Amino acid sequence: MDPMPPTIDIGRQPSRTDITWTHIIYALHGFGVALGVVTSAFIVTSFVFGIPSIVAVILNYVKQGDVRGTWLASHFRWQIRTFWFALLWIVVAFLLSLPLMLVLVGFATLWLAAVIIGLWVLYRVVRGWVRLASGQEMYR
Repeated sequence: MDPMPPTIDIGRQPSRTDITWTHIIYALHGFGVALGVVTSAFIVTSFVFGIPSIVAVILNYVKQGDVRGTWLASHFRWQIRTFWFALLWIVVAFLLSLPLMLVLVGFATLWLAAVIIGLWVLYRVVRGWVRLASGQEMYR
């Protein structure tokens, strides 16, 4: 399922343009998170369904060939996984909460799940961007 190679060639250094693109992609993901914080949307729903993050994940797929074999590949893998796992978890949370919505408990559980997943997304975007700014690859 993971399109990125499992190893990174330390000898190949990314171009300044690739580093800039990676910052732009983190900025788009961060903007998606910020929209969830300052609007009535949840962080996770703004992140997964908002245009900035959708554009960001499309850019991840378009540009990932340019960074293959460099330490930036780990950031692309990190960003792509953050997006798809956030979508997966919010769908699962919705489906699990759906039967409970008949007794109104489901709304509370879905709200709690959205908050927890949103905090996880915020953590992943901030942690990844900080490591990128310091020139470090992401862990698996």
